[in-house]
Amino acid sequence: MPYRYLSRLSTTGIRLGLDRVKGLLERLGCPQDDYRAVIIAGTNGKGSVAAMTASILKTAGFRTGLYTSPHLLDVRERIQIDGKLISKSDMSDCIRKVRQKIIGDVTYFEFLTAIAFLYFSEKKVDIAILEVGMGGRLDATNVVDAAICAITNMALEHTSYLGATLEDIAKEKGAIIPYGGICITAAKQKKVLRVLEEICCKRHAVLYRIGKNIRLRRQADGSFSWYGPGMTIRHFTCSLMGDYQQENMAIAIELVSVLGSVGFKADEEDIRGGLRSVHWEGRLEVLGESPRFVVDGAHNPAAVGALCRSLKSLFHFKRLIVIFGVLLDKDVHGMINRLASIADLLILTDPPTERARRADHYAAYASSRCRVEIHHNPSDALQRAYSLAKANDLICATGSLYLVGELKKFFSFRACCDNRLGYGQIAAK
Repeated sequence: MPYRYLSRLSTTGIRLGLDRVKGLLERLGCPQDDYRAVIIAGTNGKGSVAAMTASILKTAGFRTGLYTSPHLLDVRERIQIDGKLISKSDMSDCIRKVRQKIIGDVTYFEFLTAIAFLYFSEKKVDIAILEVGMGGRLDATNVVDAAICAITNMALEHTSYLGATLEDIAKEKGAIIPYGGICITAAKQKKVLRVLEEICCKRHAVLYRIGKNIRLRRQADGSFSWYGPGMTIRHFTCSLMGDYQQENMAIAIELVSVLGSVGFKADEEDIRGGLRSVHWEGRLEVLGESPRFVVDGAHNPAAVGALCRSLKSLFHFKRLIVIFGVLLDKDVHGMINRLASIADLLILTDPPTERARRADHYAAYASSRCRVEIHHNPSDALQRAYSLAKANDLICATGSLYLVGELKKFFSFRACCDNRLGYGQIAAK
């Protein structure tokens, strides 16, 4: 029954603002004030940074909450402690408790944020790592008193909510910077950095920049070395694949380094162990072999460009078959342009959400740049890809985490039908 209420809330849409969630949290006793928090914003990579940071802190022995969005298969993925999802019974219990304190309307995201804050308080976490849902200034996560924050990078996104220019978006995301605190960023555009520096100046905060104060280098043996203020870590590895994860690693290590000054000390071995063991689904995740099947939640041109570079550098393949689905508010042309530069075939499909852009609405544009097929049902698209792919080809599904979640669900179900067979054999039956 509690889950049914949560499901109904999922249709509330996006309504930015802090008044509703502040009032709700006050009626719950301000659970977000019971532990330290780190808040992470940005266009791409904020979930990966959050997962890496949480993994390192857990390895260091701290009871660590992690709140992220969206989820792939189960809403409980968004709320974790020490890598374990909130249990179904705890989720139901928190839903009931939060629902009892609602006055008026709240959005789905606000409700889930209140659940996460309450759950972390009840389970007595030492620290919570929070991924911003959208923007920063008016996002429901931006009610915590976080002395340390990170802003991964910046690109045009959600312009109808955050503004039409990079400067507008930088102001929205930069609003998470705490007064007298520290912000770590991988943003590179001069106009964005100008905005962040102005905010830090007004708030007497310190800005650390990846590439200036902090550097990370890939070594010849494939390992990484990190150079930050007062510390160097050489020849470590990370379980998350992708060239784009280098920036994310640099931010996570610096976050942990700075957290040491407020009581959350992690030594070099904790950092090595946390990065080696971190798991983050749907980001360059390999689900099958012969042919290799990879899923990645890249959902804007910058992320798709990073994905394309990683596919070329990390995998060897004869042909690349891309299953692509996208939401209405995304720059589909920019994403298609990047994928068409390396894909032999684009199979267009519809992510399972009301916000999906129908494949036939942009098929003509895609067809002018690459060979294209349309299969509106994601499972049909996956089976078609497998029917065409040879053992030395690569299949990659991308464009939306909704699509990635649907294909993971379908892939897992079909693979479980017969553990003795590879998925390519199952799909070909």
